[in-house]
Amino acid sequence: MSVIAVIITIIIVAPITWIAAVNNQKKTYENTIGSAEARSREIIDEALKTAETKKREALLEAKEESLKTKNELEKETKERRAELQRYERRVLSKEENLDKKSEAMEKKEAGLAAREETLSRKTAEVEALYEKGIQELEKISGLTSEQAKEYLLKSVEEDVKHDTAKLIKELEAKAKEEADKKAKDYVVTAIQRCAADHVAETTVSVVQLPNDEMKGRIIGREGRNIRTLETMTGVELIIDDTPEAVVLSGFDPIRREVARIALERLIVDGRIHPARIEEMVEKAQKEVEANMREEGEAATLEVGIHGIHPELVKLLGKMKFRTSYGQNALKHSVEVAQLAGLLAAEVGVDVRLAKRAGLLHDIGKSVDHEMEGTHVRLGAELCKKYRESALIVNAVEAHHGDVEPQSLIACLVQAADTISAARPGARRETLETYTNRLKQLEDITNSFKGVDKSFAIQAGREVRIMVMPEQISDDDMVLLAREISKRIEAELEYPGQIKVNVIRESRVTDYAK
Repeated sequence: MSVIAVIITIIIVAPITWIAAVNNQKKTYENTIGSAEARSREIIDEALKTAETKKREALLEAKEESLKTKNELEKETKERRAELQRYERRVLSKEENLDKKSEAMEKKEAGLAAREETLSRKTAEVEALYEKGIQELEKISGLTSEQAKEYLLKSVEEDVKHDTAKLIKELEAKAKEEADKKAKDYVVTAIQRCAADHVAETTVSVVQLPNDEMKGRIIGREGRNIRTLETMTGVELIIDDTPEAVVLSGFDPIRREVARIALERLIVDGRIHPARIEEMVEKAQKEVEANMREEGEAATLEVGIHGIHPELVKLLGKMKFRTSYGQNALKHSVEVAQLAGLLAAEVGVDVRLAKRAGLLHDIGKSVDHEMEGTHVRLGAELCKKYRESALIVNAVEAHHGDVEPQSLIACLVQAADTISAARPGARRETLETYTNRLKQLEDITNSFKGVDKSFAIQAGREVRIMVMPEQISDDDMVLLAREISKRIEAELEYPGQIKVNVIRESRVTDYAK
């Protein structure tokens, strides 16, 4: 019964409890919804208020910006208007100036036209008066204008010739008076104090043989020995009918010397075969190189110069085997160094520097057959390479007149080189070269107008020119001698100097019957 009562109670109480709970939950939900709706209305109201405020602020800012932009536009417009007004005023001013200038130019043109018209009228009057004056002068003088002009030019030309010849004579006399005595003293003193031996060399060397049987051994079986020797030395061996002698022929004297030494040693040794020939040629080359260095050192000691680069010393020794017109190049350089030193002592400049320049002036001849270029340019490059002074380089470059001398020492080297090369016996020329030079000298002098005949005398060191007296006056002789000298300098190559002697002679012949 109790269980039933409990169940009944539960059955009754449970719906009531559930209804109460539902009602309670419903009230709670309605309260919550009501508060949410109220809150949402508040939020919406606040949002509307804020939006309204932002809208008013945006409108105010837009109005301010619009106003500001409007003011700026108005300001800019005013400035542009003012600038345009200034431009308009400038343009108007320029137009006014142009108008004024145009009017002025028109006035000037009108004035110039009037002046030109007046000038042309006056010019015509002057020309008419000039023609009238010329006609009057022609009537008075009895000469036409062309004849008068020719006479005037001829008289002026004669006066100018006379004055020019007189001035040239005065200048030459003054220069000779001042320089001739000292120059002669210096040159004579230098020549007297310097003596040098000169050896004439050719392109062949002769080796003596103990007997004619040695010729066969030199030739060897099927000519192998002579071919080896010619190949190793670059020298041609001439074995002809000359008894007990072999001729070595070659343009290079150093190669001939190597071949000569090697051949002499082979003859003394007696063992002549290709291997032995190669060995002897190598030894001979070393000996010749040592000999060149010794000769170069001997030359520097003879002149009294120290501190020259070893390679330059070797090249100096190499010049022992070079000749120029038959004059030994090394002996010529030593002689030029001594002469330059003597001349330097006379004029009071550095003697050692003059000797150094004289010794090195032809150093380019030691390599000019191996390298492209003149011995002057090659010598200057060698001196620069081995750090010789600029004064020495200039003396080397200027000793043949290729460049202007920049010091007195360069001039002394020029003079010493001329003395050494041009004195009688120092150099020799082939007969053909000698005769051609004399013929060219006479041809040059005969080509001048008024020359009757000319003669090259004293081995080409003087040319005597006979002129026609009716064509060449005394004043013309001075100018003619100068023109011939300049022509000879420009067209001929010659050692020393050539004296140009112009002779004018008048003869009158009559017979007594």
